[in-house]
Amino acid sequence: MTTDVIVLAAGKGTRMYSDKPKVLHELAGRPMLTHVLHAAKQLQARKTCVVTGFQSDLIRNHYASANDVGNLVWVTQSEQLGTGHAVMQAIPELDDDDSIVLVLYGDVPLVKPESLQGLTELAIEHGIAVLTLQTDDPFGLGRILRDDNGHVIGIVEEKDASPQQRQIKEINTGIMAFRAALLKSGLQQLTTDNAQGEYYLTDTVAIANTAGVTIAALQTNDAPQVQGVNNRLQLAELERTYQIRKARELALSGVTIMDLNRLDIRGDVSIGRDSSIDINVILQGKVRIGDNVVIGPNVTIIDSDIGDNVHILANSHIESARIQDDCHVGPFARLRPGTELGVSSKIGNFVETKKAILGTGSKVNHLSYIGDSEIGDQVNVGAGTITCNYDGVNKAKTVIKDGAFIGSNTALVAPVAVGRQATVAAGSVITSDVPDNDLAVARGRQKNISGWKRPVKK
Repeated sequence: MTTDVIVLAAGKGTRMYSDKPKVLHELAGRPMLTHVLHAAKQLQARKTCVVTGFQSDLIRNHYASANDVGNLVWVTQSEQLGTGHAVMQAIPELDDDDSIVLVLYGDVPLVKPESLQGLTELAIEHGIAVLTLQTDDPFGLGRILRDDNGHVIGIVEEKDASPQQRQIKEINTGIMAFRAALLKSGLQQLTTDNAQGEYYLTDTVAIANTAGVTIAALQTNDAPQVQGVNNRLQLAELERTYQIRKARELALSGVTIMDLNRLDIRGDVSIGRDSSIDINVILQGKVRIGDNVVIGPNVTIIDSDIGDNVHILANSHIESARIQDDCHVGPFARLRPGTELGVSSKIGNFVETKKAILGTGSKVNHLSYIGDSEIGDQVNVGAGTITCNYDGVNKAKTVIKDGAFIGSNTALVAPVAVGRQATVAAGSVITSDVPDNDLAVARGRQKNISGWKRPVKK
């Protein structure tokens, strides 16, 4: 049986106090809506209808080039007349009355695919299924009404509930699954005869019950997975929930996490066994970290591949880089996009690299900038060395071949090449190629003036 998904994302989000749509506010580095779409995609839905309203163009443009969120169909709700009205806008897109229609919310980012799968299976069996939550604080939320046999017979909103109904602790999460034909029939019977003057999607439950349909309920005790976000405080709280869950998953898989509260995962991250992560580390985008890797405090790694037995020391920033096994990086190193470190190579403190390839065992230990460069094996680059790769208009490349030694405070003016086993004397400005095995000296001759006296203050 096919599944179609409707995601409601038309709300303005007034309490976010923001100029952008609520569903585009990020959790763990991705818009809330993206989290929901990823969960829906795991159900292999035939189509996903996203109902937008406030700043529709911003939302649609954001996903114009996305290829990881499934087959999206955009639907507009020009007036916000309730959840039932929002779903009505997507009905013309539902052309299979035998399919299961799952209704989700763009501001409920932590819903779990396994819960959605369970809800879908109940809808296949019964026709309608609702995801409910048992909570000690149901204030403001719709209550689940059950008969004496425990069957769900309706959902009543807080504003319409009687004092007795407000004592119910089981609440509606809003996430529901229907057979398409039942959903369409129920929507046709909705009215605005309620405290808010809106079309409530939840009224379809009582309508179906009256028609003799048995409504199934899937109850969860996991409040964060069904928590909607209405303000930035709730978003921050869900962010911490998400991050702690990710940190716990890593810890249970064999990674040492120094503090579960001080690690941020903002993308797709995999970490090997016996690696350790110190405090205030940010892992963003697609990051792979191998076995026995030590990552110090205050490190940021973005879209990078880290091999085994690598040490990354404190306060280093690594982006779109590839680091092979047994390397050392940092502290205070910055590896910019295009950096590739060969086995057992080293980037030391206050070193910046960009589009730089280092061979096996090569070292840039201190206070250097290496850009648009190709460095061979077993090369030593002294402190204060820079590759002058930019003439104000164009970039040029520096090549340093195997076994070369670059003295401290050297400027290599690209395009330039230093040969195998060549040596560049400290303080040199190299503007032409250095042949293999040669010593290059390019600095002013020292002159000592005898008897010189320092000036004195008058």
